[in-house]
Amino acid sequence: MEKKLLTIQDISCFGQCSITVALPVISACGIETVILPSAVLSTHTGGFHNYTFRDLSSDMKPILESWQKENLRFDAFYTGYVCADQIDPILEIIQKCAAPGALRIVDPVMADNGKLYPGFDADFPQKMKRLCMGADYLLPNLTEAAFLLGREPKLAGYTQKEIGELIAELHQLDIKNVILTGVSFEESKLGIAVSDGKNIRYDFNPRINRTSHGTGDVYASVFAGALLRGFSAFDAAALAADIVCAAIHATPADHWYGVCFEKAIPELTRRIEQGL
Repeated sequence: MEKKLLTIQDISCFGQCSITVALPVISACGIETVILPSAVLSTHTGGFHNYTFRDLSSDMKPILESWQKENLRFDAFYTGYVCADQIDPILEIIQKCAAPGALRIVDPVMADNGKLYPGFDADFPQKMKRLCMGADYLLPNLTEAAFLLGREPKLAGYTQKEIGELIAELHQLDIKNVILTGVSFEESKLGIAVSDGKNIRYDFNPRINRTSHGTGDVYASVFAGALLRGFSAFDAAALAADIVCAAIHATPADHWYGVCFEKAIPELTRRIEQGL
């Protein structure tokens, strides 16, 4: 039977992020992708100043009731950018619509570079923490990991020991696998740390000296799609990093609001089919 993944995050109409990334990328991996928008924005919030925002929290309960009447079940749940009041409704949807053995993949989208994203209050990390607890796979960047643990985030200079401590604390939230992004022990390389609670494995790529919006969404989407296609967590995480790098390299210098992930999809589908 074909697997179905439900992704819950926002629709930013313009800006190459969130659902407008997740739907095509996960679909390209050969996984049926169902969407539940958490909000609709005219653009994403990074670098745009006149964006509209509509919270779709009130739609979640009737959508859940509709799905229950249709007896719909999902093999995986991937959550991204969600609103503060949506944590309990999302947990209820996961509980009531999960197929046997369903996976929960949480990208705790809320912060980067030491700061919360616009629109999130200081108490939001503790609300997001509730969504993260018990996840099968958690994909925070270093800033998000620190906020989830009530720590002051560092902008750089994490040692391998400190990374290990961060990951160990995240596992204490009953999180089975941690995929920590933005890890670097030398200036020329940037990568990930993947932990199953027993061992930590690292994967690095040459650092690309460019700030790009939406790369976290591309990363999490490739990871989710590859995981459901049978890749191990480490192999899915490494593939996701490679595809993000390919997307950045394919993006013109004046294309500031996102990455041209569309140009990396042929490479993604080739590697998915070949199991690379």
